[in-house]
Amino acid sequence: MKVTFIGHAAFFLEGEARILIDPFITGNPVANVRAEDLHPDMILVTHGHDDHLGDAIEIAKRSGATIVSVFELASYCSRQGAKVHGMHIGGSHQFGPVKVKLTPAWHGSGLVKNETTEYLGTPCGFVFTLDGKTIYHAGDTGLFGDMAMVGRLHPIDLALLPIGDNFTMGPEDALEAVRLIKPNLVIPMHYNTWPLVEQDPQEFKRAVEAQTPAQVIILAPGETYEF
Repeated sequence: MKVTFIGHAAFFLEGEARILIDPFITGNPVANVRAEDLHPDMILVTHGHDDHLGDAIEIAKRSGATIVSVFELASYCSRQGAKVHGMHIGGSHQFGPVKVKLTPAWHGSGLVKNETTEYLGTPCGFVFTLDGKTIYHAGDTGLFGDMAMVGRLHPIDLALLPIGDNFTMGPEDALEAVRLIKPNLVIPMHYNTWPLVEQDPQEFKRAVEAQTPAQVIILAPGETYEF
C-alpha cells in the first residue's frame, strides 16, 4: 500500500482501491499536486470545513468517485451533483475490498458561504481496511478517552493524527492519543499549513518513540510511504 501525504489533513492511499481523504488542494499553501491529477475510487470527508471538504465535490464529479461522509455532509455533496454514500458515527459499510467505519471526532462542521454558515452534521474520523491493513484517520479532533476503544476494537496499523493545536490536538495530547490507540505507525498531520498551527514534527516523533512502541513517519507534502 502507498500512502501519499498531500498536505494538511489530505492523503491519497493506493492499494486494492484508491482512497482520497479530506482533499483540500485548491488554496492549500503546502499542496504540490493538482486536483485534476487525482483519480480516486472513493473520497472520505471528515467534516464540512473548507480545508477538509476542499476539492472533494469537483474530484468526485470528474472521476465518478463516491464521497463517503456523515449523512448531512453527504446530502450536501449530492445536491451539488456528486455520487455519495451517507453514514453516521458507529456505522460501517463494505465498499468492495474496503470496509469503512465512522468514529467520533470532537470538532465543528460548518461550511461558510456568502457570510452564512451551513451546518453539515457531526464531524467524524474513519477506520478502514485496505490491503489487509487497518488505518485510522482521526479527522480534526481533540483528545478523547474513547480513542482507547477505537484501538481495542480495531488494532490499528497506521494512525493519521493531527498535532497542530489551536483547532485540534497539539503534540502533547496527540502523544496521549498514541498511548490510547496503540497503533504500529503514526503519521502526523494538520500542522505547518499556516503559522497558527506551526509545530515541530521531529519533536513529536522523539516523544512518541521514547514513550510508546509506535513508530512515527514524517512526510512532507507530496512524499509517499509504502508498507
